[in-house]
Amino acid sequence: MSSDNEIAYVLRTVEERAVRLIRLWFTDVLGQHKSVAISPADLESVFHEGLQFDGSAIDGFSRIQESDVLARPDASTFELLPWAKSDEASALMFCDIENLDGTPFAGDPRQVLKRNLTTARERGFNFFCAPEVEFFYFADNDPSHAPQPIDQASYFDLTTADVSSDLRKTTLHMLEALSIPVEYSFHEDSPSQHEIDLRYNDALTMADNIMTLRLVVKKIAMERGVYATFMPKPLNHVQGSGMHTHLSLFEGDKNAFHDDADPHGLSKEGQAFVAGLLHHAREITAVTNQLVNSYKRLNEGYEAPQFVSWAGNNRSALVRVPTHKRNKADSARIEYRAADPACNPYLTFSLLLAAGMRGIEHGYELPDEAAGNLFELGRTERRKQGIASLPTSLTEALDEMEGSALVRETLGEHIFEWFLRNKRSEWAEYQHQVSQWELNRYLRGW
Repeated sequence: MSSDNEIAYVLRTVEERAVRLIRLWFTDVLGQHKSVAISPADLESVFHEGLQFDGSAIDGFSRIQESDVLARPDASTFELLPWAKSDEASALMFCDIENLDGTPFAGDPRQVLKRNLTTARERGFNFFCAPEVEFFYFADNDPSHAPQPIDQASYFDLTTADVSSDLRKTTLHMLEALSIPVEYSFHEDSPSQHEIDLRYNDALTMADNIMTLRLVVKKIAMERGVYATFMPKPLNHVQGSGMHTHLSLFEGDKNAFHDDADPHGLSKEGQAFVAGLLHHAREITAVTNQLVNSYKRLNEGYEAPQFVSWAGNNRSALVRVPTHKRNKADSARIEYRAADPACNPYLTFSLLLAAGMRGIEHGYELPDEAAGNLFELGRTERRKQGIASLPTSLTEALDEMEGSALVRETLGEHIFEWFLRNKRSEWAEYQHQVSQWELNRYLRGW
């Protein structure tokens, strides 16, 4: 709920800056960006009463017989839109979706994350995230032909071939104008692939920031006549796009993951959190990797994890414990490497937090660290070491999710059941398609 001071600041700024339009943002269950615009004359009443709309028209929201919901703007997320013309000033705010009686709406992913963050705070913890968001630029988005990269550069390259560097620079300036701090930005390994790493923040703010980043990246690309995509695996035989996410817990001002006495600098709470992520990894993968295409990235390897394991400086592991900066305990963190940038960040962060917290609450024991390159181990050797695989397809991931009490409790019955139905339907539709690969391989020989 926005405070009176926050609301007063927004109303004053809207008047002083002659804002003519306020865009209210939220997401559906799959993480698709939704927006409704209101005029300044309606803003104060919308703060206090909410904006009523038909939730049955939004994927994963209401059923027809219980359709209407309220969008309640969060004044703390207010920003002026930097791309608006000077004489057409516009602003944005993220919204929480509520039932007509003002209670949190069960189908709102943002409310799900807020509920899980509240549960963690009641146990003394605050949850922070820092994602590394990868994406591709292509000449167009025409699915009738293979995607056409707009450069042939590679990891960290800065050459005349990196024609998309100006796109990224403009995007960074736009993010900064929207109060979204960027830590790093560079060309990734694959042609026309890029990465933007956001500076760590509380999980709710970060989920909002990811939604804004995806919109800004696509908008800047469109203005320059190209297309940006967060599809996990758009090209064959090269690295796909992930969203490696750094996680940390704080107890007050203390980083709860830090312990100098541990070889990895990881406290008992940190070890149990990692153990929770590993224990529940297969159950949460349908949400962290929600597309049929997500598993093309996970299955092909490169730096995408395939196995449920952890390590210090081993990028083939699912969970990595990076060495934190010397004499800077606050930077102690863990890195979850499976999620991809097509996920719903509100639901993904909810499940990462819930899995880790379950490890702390139940005292899960951390298994042995993965030694060596897991991609080079055969199946028999992995079995001997007790290393399980992540799901290799969306349907396998959904089977794991369906049996998970943790995922059901974390997401709530409403989203849990809808997500399963929606994704089962997507998998069934995919299964009915004959691919070009099948035609190439089988049409002439059988």
